[in-house]
Amino acid sequence: MIKIRKASERGHAKYDWLDSYHTFSFADYHDPNYMGFRKLRVINEDRVKASEGFDTHPHRDMEIITVVFEGALEHKDSMGTGSVINPGDVQLMSAGTGVTHSEFNHSKKESVHLLQIWIMPEQRGLTPSYQQKTFGEDKRNNQLCLIVSRDGRRNSLTIHQDVDLYAANFSKDFRIEHPVSANRHLWIQLVQGEIKINELSLTQGDGVAVSEENKISITAIKPSTFLLFDLA
Repeated sequence: MIKIRKASERGHAKYDWLDSYHTFSFADYHDPNYMGFRKLRVINEDRVKASEGFDTHPHRDMEIITVVFEGALEHKDSMGTGSVINPGDVQLMSAGTGVTHSEFNHSKKESVHLLQIWIMPEQRGLTPSYQQKTFGEDKRNNQLCLIVSRDGRRNSLTIHQDVDLYAANFSKDFRIEHPVSANRHLWIQLVQGEIKINELSLTQGDGVAVSEENKISITAIKPSTFLLFDLA
């Protein structure tokens, strides 16, 4: 079973400094049919204007992943972490028992384009932690690059949940087949370009849920960037 979540059907919040699309219910946007997918709770596609951002705010009991595609995002938190997240970087913050942080566009001239992802942890009350690594184009081009996993294999970031997250940049006409293990489910989020999942077409901003399939094919109709979640 494959079900497309069209970009045009997502929730949308637009302010002077922020343009945000919500794949799943978030803040003032509520859709009972899209409260998440398996343990995946939030995918927000944000574009933040130069020098603007999110003031200090709290989180708890959530695994928060940030992937930047254009520009740079500055992060500060109550654990004492200060960093800049650039394209190719992946940040994973385990909020656990509680953490506060702020996120601002690091540039005074250019906007920043990112996905922020929330995944529910396997247990509550974890000790807060922060991780950040770079996964360059050489690791993402025409291959699925593992960026987050439960066991941290292949130098990926370690998450407190049974999920593998892959990032990929496919050139035009590149195609792969990806197996789906028994009792596993996929969510694919297309960031840029156009791809086909089997014979179904996805355009920029679309997502797709995959369940009860043994494998899928992914074909790039145009140069494309996407994330693939493999979930229990």
